Amino acid sequence: MVSNGVVANPDEPPGTDWVRLYLIGLLLVAFLLAVGAVGQARESDGARAPRGASPTPAAPVVPAPPTSAPTTAPTTAPTAAPTAGPDPSTSAEPSPQPSRSADGAAVLPDGGTRVFAQNKFLVAYYGSAGSGALGVLGEKSPDAIYPQLVRASRPFARNGRSVQPVFELIVTVAHAGPTRSGMYSSDIARAEVQRYIDAAHRHGVLLLLDLQPGRANFLAVAKRWEWALKDPYVGLALDPEWRMGRTQVPGRVIGSVSADEVNQVTRWLDTLTEREGLPQKVFVLHQFRTSMIRGIERVVGRPNLAMVQHVDGFGPPTAKLATYRTVAKPRQFVMGFKLFYDEDVPRMTPAQVLRIRPQVRFVSFQ
Repeated sequence: MVSNGVVANPDEPPGTDWVRLYLIGLLLVAFLLAVGAVGQARESDGARAPRGASPTPAAPVVPAPPTSAPTTAPTTAPTAAPTAGPDPSTSAEPSPQPSRSADGAAVLPDGGTRVFAQNKFLVAYYGSAGSGALGVLGEKSPDAIYPQLVRASRPFARNGRSVQPVFELIVTVAHAGPTRSGMYSSDIARAEVQRYIDAAHRHGVLLLLDLQPGRANFLAVAKRWEWALKDPYVGLALDPEWRMGRTQVPGRVIGSVSADEVNQVTRWLDTLTEREGLPQKVFVLHQFRTSMIRGIERVVGRPNLAMVQHVDGFGPPTAKLATYRTVAKPRQFVMGFKLFYDEDVPRMTPAQVLRIRPQVRFVSFQ
């Protein structure tokens, strides 16, 4: 016999059908309750802190050019570096860090206005977007590299220091051959820079725009990035190794810049910072030979800039320290130091770097 599409078994006692239906109903209710519990658990997981967030941020370390031999310029640097694909492990969007105080003033990631206040120590990862060829920063997307930067920074947080992480992004890249502008350099895409600015605000990271101008003037190149430098988290770094004369080619010679040209850039950046009501900006000069900054004693300090002389140069510790002591100007600048992941053999430890005198307060990894 068939009733409502169900075949009845004549051997079963009367009333079995309603008992079966009642049991099926109980099973359905239990299933729906289990599904609801799983959904609530997933919503709870999505509300957790973003992956890689740290109560004590750490800064990246920037690698440096050779101590005595010229570094090699990239032979095929694209005008716009390729974009790194999304990292599947960073699906949760971190909350943006506030860039303004309660009274509306622009502030740094720690809520202050002075870069090296309260014994601050900066650690940076250096490189360009979408490629690890120019440094560790480009090996992953900015969100994916951030936890690695934090881990590299932690050993520098000793003796009451707080560590500020930094992305040092090469935004104007030197070329070993002529470019469309004729200046042997090109800019990466604006969208790539904005991607790093957005990540900096999500994670509370400072961003340094690093310039390798080729045959162009540093000030002319810096002005192209004015839109980004209006952001309170964004500072500027000049790399004189890649500042060429009118007939020089990047990678064939080590470049140089005059103190007058540096002063033109710092005057412009200092004025921009004051006009826009921004907190103090990091300003970095890279150097590993005395000849790279002509007349460095004439470089003028600026009230709105935290001016750093960043001593690059790779090799064993004895060679790096000899370079550092030769070029360091601690009475003019806050001192910086670069560590190379591949070229420094053996690589100095954070404890060794912290013992350097004059004292280092900015370390970058390349």
